[in-house]
Amino acid sequence: MRRLPPLNALRVFDAAARHGSFNRASEELCVTPSAVSHQLKSLEEFLGVELFKREKRSISLTAAGERYLPSVQMALDEVEFATRKLITSPNSNVVNVSVAPAFLTRWLVPRITRFQEKHPDVELRLESSIDYIDFENSDTDLAVYYGKGHWSGIESHLMRNIYLTPVVSPALLAEKGGIRKASDLSKFTLINVTGRNHEWSKILSKLGVSISGISHTISFSSTSLAVSAAAEGIGVALADKALLQRELDTERLVTPLDVSLDSHNAFYLVYKENRSLTPAMEAFRDWILDEMREDER
Repeated sequence: MRRLPPLNALRVFDAAARHGSFNRASEELCVTPSAVSHQLKSLEEFLGVELFKREKRSISLTAAGERYLPSVQMALDEVEFATRKLITSPNSNVVNVSVAPAFLTRWLVPRITRFQEKHPDVELRLESSIDYIDFENSDTDLAVYYGKGHWSGIESHLMRNIYLTPVVSPALLAEKGGIRKASDLSKFTLINVTGRNHEWSKILSKLGVSISGISHTISFSSTSLAVSAAAEGIGVALADKALLQRELDTERLVTPLDVSLDSHNAFYLVYKENRSLTPAMEAFRDWILDEMREDER
């Protein structure tokens, strides 16, 4: 049998310690100062130690109080997080997934009906985000990250290494007289993703083309926007062909050169390390990894 102090007394202890005042703790908790004092006295009697030094106009933690406070606050944080998560997602068949935008719109959305057909009882809640998730303080269950796979406190599953290749609209290709050799790229506007200009430099170097020979470039904030710009005939973009299947199948985009660049980045399915997954989370994890393996065959 657990020997635990009353939860309400711990809340009062936490509030009084944070504010350094019984009065301000009472205001936060919407109780009287005498109620705060009574709760703390009961807690101290339960523990058999004094937690506060009481002076005429101030209070401060004793050595015992200093040792006890971090553990109490951590426990209250855990209870708060678990409660919030249960309230916001009481259905264990709900899975909240944060996904890198390009992966979400160009790979996941076109395939999502396959998951629904296989797991009709699972409700997916998808969010587009480039940010890393604070799984400790978030309702997000799983996420798809783009990067190198080194994240602290994260369980990660490699989904796909990213290899970049030039893509362009057939209309623009015809207008500019085609790309028969690598140096023909100088006739086109090269489309960059902001912060990743080095990718074109590397692929041009691989092709033996000098970057100084390129007169027109334009940058967009994401791969999705860069690819959309290429499909609209603005220029030549770099992207992984796995994210362009619809555009390649419908010939909105073509790959004019047989060259690819290892970006040394990949898409990963991630979640909090040592987390116990619900059956719905496991279903999505297994499905998306199977789908990706099937794509690479």
